[in-house]
Amino acid sequence: MQRLEEIWITVSVGILIVFMIIVGYQTFALGMGPPSHKEVIDPQKVDTTAPFNNPGIKEIGDNEFEVVMTLQAFGFTPNSIELPVGAEVHFTMTSKDVTHGFQIPGTNINAMVMPGHIQKISHTFTKPGEYLVICNEYCGIGHQAMSTTITVK
Repeated sequence: MQRLEEIWITVSVGILIVFMIIVGYQTFALGMGPPSHKEVIDPQKVDTTAPFNNPGIKEIGDNEFEVVMTLQAFGFTPNSIELPVGAEVHFTMTSKDVTHGFQIPGTNINAMVMPGHIQKISHTFTKPGEYLVICNEYCGIGHQAMSTTITVK
């Protein structure tokens, strides 16, 4: 093996090790790992399983809310949401049928909601307005009509 090859192999292995250290630090120390899908639910029993048996908005703290949602063919339950400005919102969602998307354009909210799994995502709405919520995963022939709104006052 030539000296140049040895240098390139050493540099390549070094870059891989640095990359693995960075990803490991982000995952374990900063909690930035991908969802583990530890929270599961029987998609056939969503309507009878808490908290999805009573979807809606619940105040859980000072200017902190939990929104429990179910996504099903071409609709979100609840269909419209009203929140105060500056509220920290924790969305807890599941799907009753197929994979759906949950995206709020103009924010960093973008989640995939799969049947049999519970998806959680949090956001603080700092500006008043009406936010459109869309399904960004093709879920069937009526997919283009699947939307709802979040009104922040």
